[in-house]
Amino acid sequence: MKATVSWQPSEDDLGFDGKMDSGETLHLDGNGKALSPMQAVLLSVGACSSVDVVEIMRKARQGITSCECELEAQRADQPPRVFTHIHAHYVVSGSNVSEKHLARAVALSTEKYCSVMLMLNEQVEIKTTYEIKA
Repeated sequence: MKATVSWQPSEDDLGFDGKMDSGETLHLDGNGKALSPMQAVLLSVGACSSVDVVEIMRKARQGITSCECELEAQRADQPPRVFTHIHAHYVVSGSNVSEKHLARAVALSTEKYCSVMLMLNEQVEIKTTYEIKA
């Protein structure tokens, strides 16, 4: 995997365009005019883990129709302002969704499959919860 991040020069902006070698792009900004790099990391935690949860639930033949991951994070007060805590709350909807299967999917994602969470877990306290909505 390769990527390039390029500053988009202007007088006061800290905008950067990222481009993967496969062509996908993402715009980030350090002045709040777009997603910040840390916001992108937090979203990546939720997206990575949600991919796992959806795939595991599908393989278990669970009839899920939606999956949302609500994230809340705390950062250190002083630089470097790393994440210290992340809470990921999964809200899954569908017909006859088994709580046992959902608990297993969240645990497997958190402990085995989600590379973003696993990269962070030695430095960040990560808590997960879930609920099933009818």
